[in-house]
Amino acid sequence: MQMVSITLRVLSRPDVEHLPKIYQNLGMDYDERVLPSIGNEVLKAIVAQFDAAELITQREVVSSRIRKDLLERAGEFNIKLEDVSITHLTFGKEFTQAVEAKQIAQQDAERAKFIVEKAEQERQAAVIRAEGEAEAAQTISQALDKAGQGFVALRKIEASKAIVQSLAGNPNVTYIPSGDGANVLLSVPSK
Repeated sequence: MQMVSITLRVLSRPDVEHLPKIYQNLGMDYDERVLPSIGNEVLKAIVAQFDAAELITQREVVSSRIRKDLLERAGEFNIKLEDVSITHLTFGKEFTQAVEAKQIAQQDAERAKFIVEKAEQERQAAVIRAEGEAEAAQTISQALDKAGQGFVALRKIEASKAIVQSLAGNPNVTYIPSGDGANVLLSVPSK
């Protein structure tokens, strides 16, 4: 059992052919005497057939059934309805809190799922990176076996070139020492 507050807008007019009968039986304030009571009656009857979640998810169905039943009941009093619509639908504090808690739990579950997926992707990336590094180490090892220390010398020369280019492009460096063992080529034997 949930407390439900529904605001219903009803636009009505009297059946012109039965105006004398309406004023005789119901008076000038026929709409104020009839519509609130039949509106409450129909609302209670229809809303009781749905649970709180269905009232939200099937609002159009609820609205059309209220309209249909209210048209019938108003017709018994020679009142024509132009429009019937639900303008507000609110629930009790407990239900609203339960819905919010459910949404928060769903968001937390989605966040946890995302974190797990992210960790799995990071794990896969680490495995691929490690495989790549192992393959690079194996390639270097094979190159060393084939070329001996020539490969190491080539790498030193490439590193030296990169260092020299970096230093030459730097406006703060004006002198690169070359004496007393301070060799730009990182002590590559010149023989």
